[in-house]
Amino acid sequence: MRQKIVAGNWKMNKNLDEAKELIKGIKKEVQAGLEDGTRVIIAPCFVNLHYAAKKTKKSTIEVAAQNMHQANSGAYTGEVSADMLTNLGVNIVILGHSERREYFGETDELLAQKVDAALENKLEVVFCFGELLEDRKSGNHFKVVENQLKKALFHLQEADFKNIILAYEPVWAIGTGETASPEQAQEIHAFVRELLTKKYGVETANAISILYGGSVKPANAKEIFSKPDVDGGLIGGAALKAEDFAAIIKSI
Repeated sequence: MRQKIVAGNWKMNKNLDEAKELIKGIKKEVQAGLEDGTRVIIAPCFVNLHYAAKKTKKSTIEVAAQNMHQANSGAYTGEVSADMLTNLGVNIVILGHSERREYFGETDELLAQKVDAALENKLEVVFCFGELLEDRKSGNHFKVVENQLKKALFHLQEADFKNIILAYEPVWAIGTGETASPEQAQEIHAFVRELLTKKYGVETANAISILYGGSVKPANAKEIFSKPDVDGGLIGGAALKAEDFAAIIKSI
């Protein structure tokens, strides 16, 4: 049975004082049993990772980084390596988010290097992919998704996918208030699982959790999560309020 996962990507939000309050609120909600076996992950910004890892160490909440560099060390001012993350007690990293692709020029080829570096350092990867609005309107969304996955992930061995979580995020639905319909989400998730089946076999494909991300809120989470190939969500804005995040966790 695939793991159900709800992950909160805080992006560039919450200073340390605010992060303390949010973590305290999420811990209170999760300890109340709302997660029901679901993996709960939070991804604060880099400056709050040490505090988050320390404060969640004895809880069921896991901590992820929002990005990392592909090199182990070196003259890369402002960057953070996989070893630095694991040394903090952070064992998960988000890679491939559309905002990294759009604003920082990250390509599928670069992401393949980052994925390799993460896996070599025993980090679990939440790998994001998804199409632009023009791709969706032109009917090219399946090809875009297929190319993103093949270029960044399909060089991996079957065993590597034990440490991969996929997150489908249609770019046109991120931070816009627009949400892919449950049927649109299911269609892409099923398509991705079929791609994985063809490449790695049905057992591996059926074991991989595929999350949906894109304006998930308490009001729409239950319907989205009800689809058979949707295994949870990568949550943006709604993850910044403990009550909303908890309500989404409960929806799964």
